[in-house]
Amino acid sequence: MTKTAFIAIVGRPNVGKSTLLNAILGEKIAIVSKKPQTTRNRITGIHTAGESQFVFLDTPGMHQPRTRLGDYMVKTTENAIGEVDAAILVVEAREEVGDIEAKLIEQFGKQKLPAILVINKTDTVNATNIAKTIKAYADAFPFDAVVPISAKHERGIDTLLSECEQFLEEGPFFFSPDEITDQPERQIVAEIIREKLLRTLQEEIPHGVAVVIEDFKEEDKILRIRAEIYCEKQSHKGIIVGKGGSALKTVGSYAREDLEKFFGVKVFLDLWVKVKEKWRDNVATLNNFGYREE
Repeated sequence: MTKTAFIAIVGRPNVGKSTLLNAILGEKIAIVSKKPQTTRNRITGIHTAGESQFVFLDTPGMHQPRTRLGDYMVKTTENAIGEVDAAILVVEAREEVGDIEAKLIEQFGKQKLPAILVINKTDTVNATNIAKTIKAYADAFPFDAVVPISAKHERGIDTLLSECEQFLEEGPFFFSPDEITDQPERQIVAEIIREKLLRTLQEEIPHGVAVVIEDFKEEDKILRIRAEIYCEKQSHKGIIVGKGGSALKTVGSYAREDLEKFFGVKVFLDLWVKVKEKWRDNVATLNNFGYREE
């Protein structure tokens, strides 16, 4: 008899939720950067082992929104929590429960949602820090399990998956056993390009950047992609393009490398940069860019 479980991965920005999803799947489907609020959409990751299928929902980091895009991201996380069988709360080692974590825990309680506490980045702290974190969260919520991990180094992943088995329920698989995500190819491409922008741009620019795939054609074992990069200021456009187009070429080179690895074919990538002022607060533009409430 097959079994399934839908599990949301939640937490504040930059705690390693996407790194955790990639480690579980053994494949990079969620973009990763050191900058907060990297994930904007809900990303589905599918892990099938024998008769068990886990469907993980990687969510945007919970934060205090300042734009309509931020509102969308927070709503995406809240909706995910309302649609799953269980949740994984990812935290870093701290001696007290933060306001963001407390808000998420409050949602768990209201919905009577079982949850696992994952303490990430344990390679950067000692056992005392971890013990204090466990004590603080044990006083805040009756977690079904506590699992210290290092997603970056893929430590503790098997233990976490074993703990997730308690949430499995008998029923048919929702996805084919060989699927690892339900993301459209265009979205995967856009996210890979945005990741490279996040890794190369100055601090103030990344949150104002969006990537839209305008053309996606496969011909003669070559994938031809035209992508438009939107920013909010003319000065930002100059930084993204760089002197003589150097910065944009760097982004394109890094993105092409990942895309060829993912699709297994040669990629021709054509990047263009455009300015769309205050797009993060324009509902119509957000919808056009793919940030639509489900």
